Amino acid sequence: MAMKGKWAQGITPRHFSWIIKDKLAVCERPGGYGHNHRKVRRQEEIIWIREQGFTRVVSLIASPHNLHNYDELGVEWVHCPFAAHDEPARVLGALYPQMRAMLADGGKLLLHGDELGDRVCGVAAGYLHWAGLITSSPDTINAIERLTTRQLGPAGRELISVAARLPGPTQG
Repeated sequence: MAMKGKWAQGITPRHFSWIIKDKLAVCERPGGYGHNHRKVRRQEEIIWIREQGFTRVVSLIASPHNLHNYDELGVEWVHCPFAAHDEPARVLGALYPQMRAMLADGGKLLLHGDELGDRVCGVAAGYLHWAGLITSSPDTINAIERLTTRQLGPAGRELISVAARLPGPTQG
């Protein structure tokens, strides 16, 4: 079988970080966001996601913009809109069981929002706490900051607090 060229393998999305090695990762929206968004970069990043074997992309972006691009490149996705005005307990209470099920089936998930900031990092950190992979909030904060090389602000820390109050995977 012929080796694929460098560009056929795509490019790594910006701010890509593993949260659970080879299982759960986070990044900025493929292609960037706002006036920095580039169609060619988006396509190359989605190709990279596909070539790395991600089974599903979980988009937290409030709008469904560009989700059809995943379909065009053969990448499955889940849209879980999480806007600033949304109730975190409702969104996370629905999202975390879905993520757990997708990961339990041998899935490899990529979680993204427009940017890699408090919202995405807080959701990922909250999942670690909710799933019982890290049992204390301070340890969860330290872990997510180390993994993403970003400081978690008040909004991200609040999402960990919300996740800690949700019924866990064994609590039904």
